[in-house]
Amino acid sequence: METQTVARYIRMSPRKVRYVADLVRGKKVGEALDILTFSPRRASLVVSRLIKSGIANAGQNESIDVDTLYIKKIFVDGGPTLRRFRPRPMGRATRIRKRSSHITVVLEES
Repeated sequence: METQTVARYIRMSPRKVRYVADLVRGKKVGEALDILTFSPRRASLVVSRLIKSGIANAGQNESIDVDTLYIKKIFVDGGPTLRRFRPRPMGRATRIRKRSSHITVVLEES
């Protein structure tokens, strides 16, 4: 059995979140949470919350043993981009892209 958890519209660049997602892919849930606790990246807080939510979702299912869960899949997709403009010299402007992410975590029993 597997359980899937999704966080959408996270105001963080997908590239930065993917770095953290790569750290925990394929690991047991307890080990992944330990890694994220000591990671200095801001995205580690969001990913750890998402994993904890997946554990809680799996706990609601009677047939899943929460102690044997591992991260089967974790992937980060790009969400909508907010476009802002910054003034530049000589009357010009440059675009600032404020990116967002959709994070999906799939947990499965080992």
